[in-house]
Amino acid sequence: MLNIGQVAKETGITVETIRFYEKQGLIDTPQRTENGYRQYPQNTVKRVRFIQHAKDVGFTLKNIGELLSLRQEPGTSCTDIKLRTTEKIEEVDQKIRDLTRIREALARMVMKCTGSNEIRQCPILEELEL
Repeated sequence: MLNIGQVAKETGITVETIRFYEKQGLIDTPQRTENGYRQYPQNTVKRVRFIQHAKDVGFTLKNIGELLSLRQEPGTSCTDIKLRTTEKIEEVDQKIRDLTRIREALARMVMKCTGSNEIRQCPILEELEL
């Protein structure tokens, strides 16, 4: 069994984050010692690392909770997980398109501005007012 500080140290996250994951139901509520200290099983470290890695590749905590639930459901197949991951790729692709559009609009504004105009005649501000 590990205390919350040990879990935090082994996973590289804060104690507050572990408590948050517990409140969100992403990790099981730990047993408590007689003096009230949380005692986590060793597999909590693996679970927290799963959560962190899933966050790193773009899954939300809600998505992660769904993935963890699917993992426990009888009859869930790898196809179910692949579908969720494919949906996440589509979301990322849309974000990339949106960010590309935003970048292009900003670049057009910068190209219109020489940087030498008075603030009242700034082409960037004028375009933002449209």
